[in-house]
Amino acid sequence: MVFDDRAAAGRALGAALGHLRAERPLVLGLPRGGVPVAAAVSAALDGELDVLLVRKLGLPWQPELAMGALGEGGILVLNRDVVDSYGVSAAAFEEVERAERAELARRQAALRVRAPIPLTGRTVVIVDDGMATGATVLAACSVARGQQPHRLVVAMPVSSPDAARRIEPECDELVCLSTPGDLGGVGMAYNDFHQLADEEVVALLR
Repeated sequence: MVFDDRAAAGRALGAALGHLRAERPLVLGLPRGGVPVAAAVSAALDGELDVLLVRKLGLPWQPELAMGALGEGGILVLNRDVVDSYGVSAAAFEEVERAERAELARRQAALRVRAPIPLTGRTVVIVDDGMATGATVLAACSVARGQQPHRLVVAMPVSSPDAARRIEPECDELVCLSTPGDLGGVGMAYNDFHQLADEEVVALLR
């Protein structure tokens, strides 16, 4: 399954989540790429849109491969299998973590156009443009769970089978449109997978 762009993926995902429409869910996009998907999902479900800030901790020599993730509120998720398999030293990990904490703080300043919408008691849908390892979404689930939502749903246009298996126990419902066994990267599922600027994300959130 290949989507024209993130908005098209969001419309398809919104159709698959139609059973949540009556609950007017709070749809949380993971920046930057998840926000256009989430915006389309929110519009389809007549829900509310907000952003949930998390940062992937990539290997120093292969940034796309997550060895963990950071979330708002001091959440740290460690992908121990990757750390052990690639022999990541404590010093190397700390250097990446320090840089990503700084970027998380920068994004909070840049993308928080209003106070976060409370999650407590809400049906919450976490949306990204796809999952490769699931580490970032795992951090997002931890952040969301800490605010005691009524129901936590993770919705993805595309995911690797391993990431889907990793995330399924962490939420009340996982909806994924495609789980190809040969997913080489999330971008393979899109014709247009351009890198979004902060300004594009802020415009969607406003």
